[in-house]
Amino acid sequence: MKAAFLSRSFWRGAAGLAFLLLLWETFARSGLFTQALTPPLTSIAKVAWRISLDGSLPQNAAYTLGRVLIGLTIACGVGIPIGMLMGRFRLAEKFFLPLVSVLMPIPSLAWVPLFILWFGIGEITTILVVSYAATFPVIYNVWTGVRAVNPLWVRAAFSMGAGQRQLFRNVVLPAASPYVFTGIRLAFGRAWIAVVGGEMLANPAAGLGRTIFDAREFLDSEVMLASLVAIGVIGLAFERVVFQFIENRTVARWGMVATARR
Repeated sequence: MKAAFLSRSFWRGAAGLAFLLLLWETFARSGLFTQALTPPLTSIAKVAWRISLDGSLPQNAAYTLGRVLIGLTIACGVGIPIGMLMGRFRLAEKFFLPLVSVLMPIPSLAWVPLFILWFGIGEITTILVVSYAATFPVIYNVWTGVRAVNPLWVRAAFSMGAGQRQLFRNVVLPAASPYVFTGIRLAFGRAWIAVVGGEMLANPAAGLGRTIFDAREFLDSEVMLASLVAIGVIGLAFERVVFQFIENRTVARWGMVATARR
């Protein structure tokens, strides 16, 4: 049963991807734009293979992924405790919620000029932009998850003599974990948006955003699209392998997402 479900899921995803590729190939060969601007899939594949063999694509992807993971780690280290405090304590909610509501609508890339003035161009500015973009989805989802914990579970834990630490570890955190993982997934997506823009503006030594920006100067659309494909492949790999593995070992095993998986 499970193998059949995974097989159907795989083929549905493959069909959607094949349709997207066919749509692009049709558009590229339609003549609406020159193929120098909208290259066909064969040209993109050749360039992707070339820059993969010379090591430039894997190197730039590794730099960008490293910045995303560092920024996401900082966002989780800041966002999860704040979200937990907001969900558990009314005073913390009153203190942090106005700040979050004011800061969240500000685009992360709007901070890049200020960050450059404060910290200079390079790694620190790019990582700070990523951290800023990724923190707010974590805060909001963790806050929502803690508030959604069934009050009966909390009262039952207290009636059995559980302290605040036991309550947090054995009741609140497992019950809120689906929201926590959703927040991390959303933060991961926002981190990629921020890191590419940050690499374009903050001018670090390497990265996929820097590659796309440099390729624009030479109208090298194949390199730009190959870099975009690399971002999509990394995102898909994390969603299907990393996040799915963690979910299966935690919230799915605890029965917290059983309804959503049926």
